[in-house]
This record gives sequence, structure tokens and C-alpha cells, in this order.
Amino acid sequence: MRLEKSCKRLDKIEKIGVVLRPESPELKEVYEKIEELFLQKEIPLILEDNSAAMIERNGINFEDLCKNVDFLISVGGDGTLLGVVRKAFKYDLPVLGINLGTLGFLTDLSMEQLPKFIDDLMINNYKINSRMIIEGSIKDKKFVAFNDIVISRKNLSSMLKVKAKIDKKAFNTYFGDGLIVSTPSGSTAYNLSVGGPIVYPLTEAFIITPIAPHSLTQRPIVVPADFEIEFKVPNSSEAVVIVDGQEMYELKKDEILNIKIATKKAKMLHRSSRDFFKVLSEKLRWGN
Repeated sequence: MRLEKSCKRLDKIEKIGVVLRPESPELKEVYEKIEELFLQKEIPLILEDNSAAMIERNGINFEDLCKNVDFLISVGGDGTLLGVVRKAFKYDLPVLGINLGTLGFLTDLSMEQLPKFIDDLMINNYKINSRMIIEGSIKDKKFVAFNDIVISRKNLSSMLKVKAKIDKKAFNTYFGDGLIVSTPSGSTAYNLSVGGPIVYPLTEAFIITPIAPHSLTQRPIVVPADFEIEFKVPNSSEAVVIVDGQEMYELKKDEILNIKIATKKAKMLHRSSRDFFKVLSEKLRWGN
């Protein structure tokens, strides 16, 4: 029987932190509905300060929030969830994503499903999955990614050349528009759109996928996560490194981008009935 990588149950559920999609003051009514549902179970919510200011409520800064709650709720879409998970994983806090748009690959819980989920939460009928996080560094700059780290052309008129090493050994030289290093969780994001493989999200592996490669022999590859990967741009055309589509860093000539698996995992709180393959089927319209 396949064993799913799940964390232990929550030690307690006494306080819950909430982060709302930025620049969305219309979420005030949504938040009030979420708050009402949890207060019916005598569980108070605490807002992150930026979210609180947006809807004219009181809140606390993210670091203090993480130190005072039992898990976090991200309200918005996959983009909002990405930002919350990347900041919260070092505090070992599970994150629940409530999706307000179309079905997401990460945020699978809708507002209509929330009342039932809360009832299940009270009787420990849920699951917490551990997801791989990537650590990247360029000289003294350090960052983490939940979905992917992308090396892209800074100058769109020239092709990018990227030299790759795995565990200090020369591996490949890529020519094209860039390169994606994805986690399995991120395999259904940018990686998928450029023809990379879908990898089960609880796998521990790197997916390296070229973007518009100059040669058809350059193919996506999946490697175990215990390798350390290095990338260098040897020519004069500089590159940019984009982290989860939310942060950007310059990668100058002969600077090295190091990528490895983080020592901690991100924790995702899900319905016990969540089925990744059903999500794929619905999202990608398989079988239609």
C-alpha cells in the first residue's frame, strides 16, 4: 500500500492567522464570513497587519502572527498562497488555502466547502502534507521558493547561455530563453506551460526544464533532491533570477546560482478527501 507523506495532527486549534490577497479590500465581507464560521467554534482569528489595514481591522505583523497561531489561512488564489507559504515555512506552520477564483492546484478549498471543512477539522478529519522547498543563493543573497526558480534573459534580443553543474560536476550547457528549476509542487505551474513533466507533489526531486531551447536535444530532466545544482551565465549577457514569480535578482556574468533542497518542509493543510489526480483531471480537462 502506498503511504502518503503526512505530518502529525495539529497539537491544538486555539488561534488561527489569516492573510488576505493584497490590494483586495472587497475581501472584507469574505473575511467576516470566515471569522463568523470559526467563532461559532469559539476559535478567534488574527489578521496579518497588511491585510487588516486593507479592510480597516486590527492586525499584527507576520512574524508575531506566526508565533501566536496554530496554523495560517491564505485567502485568495495560488499566488497569495505561494507568498504565505514561503514566509511561513520556517515557523513550521501549516497553511490552508481558500480559493476565491477557479480551481487552483494549491488552493483547493472553496468558501462553499469551508463550513464542512471546519466541522471535519474539529474531529481531526484532515491531512497535513509536507512539501519540498528550494533554497537558492547568489553570493550573499539567499531566498527560498515553493514553486520554482527561473533563470531568464535580461535582454530579450539575445539568447541566454547557462552552464549547469550537479554536485560540482559539469552537467549541461543550455542555450535558449532560460531555464526553470521546479519543485514537484511547482511542476503544474510555469514548468507545465513550457512542456515540463507533471510530478506528484509529495515527491522530493528537482525538475530542470529549458525554456525555448535552441536545440531539440535539450530536454526536461528530473533529478533527486539530494543533489546540489549550480548555474552560471558565462557570456556578457546578464540574466535575471525569478523566485516563484514574486522576487527578482540579477545574475551577472560568472556569478553562480546555487540551488538545493531546504532542510525544512512547507506544510499544507488539506481536506482529507483531496485527490491530486482529480484536481489534475478537472484543471486540465483530462477525459473531456
